[in-house]
Amino acid sequence: MGRARLFTNEPGHEAKRMELKKKRTDHPCTCAICRKHPKGRVAQEHRAINRVLTTLNEKSRRRFAGLLALQWGRGGVEHLSQITGLSRPTIRRGRAEVQTVERRTESARVRRAGAGQPAVEKNIRVC
Repeated sequence: MGRARLFTNEPGHEAKRMELKKKRTDHPCTCAICRKHPKGRVAQEHRAINRVLTTLNEKSRRRFAGLLALQWGRGGVEHLSQITGLSRPTIRRGRAEVQTVERRTESARVRRAGAGQPAVEKNIRVC
């Protein structure tokens, strides 16, 4: 009885649950231009990119970074990795996702089927 219930229909519970979710914070850009001119136009663009990324879920974040990498061409993945803090394989995966057509069944999913946290309770067979 003393355990806290995670999913209830109490008023205001959704807000509490959302507060508990991990929020992504702005990543400080580590590129040479931003370190040399932190208030310059390029640094402002990099901060704007990071502000947009904080509002997206992981799938959209990956695809947005992939799209920017495609637009920037050669060296774009490395540069975006410095700006956003996302790993290079994540950005490359987003770039590949942007270039391919997604199947209709996967369009609503953020992660692939079977990915994510394991179930809290496991079913145990009784022999």
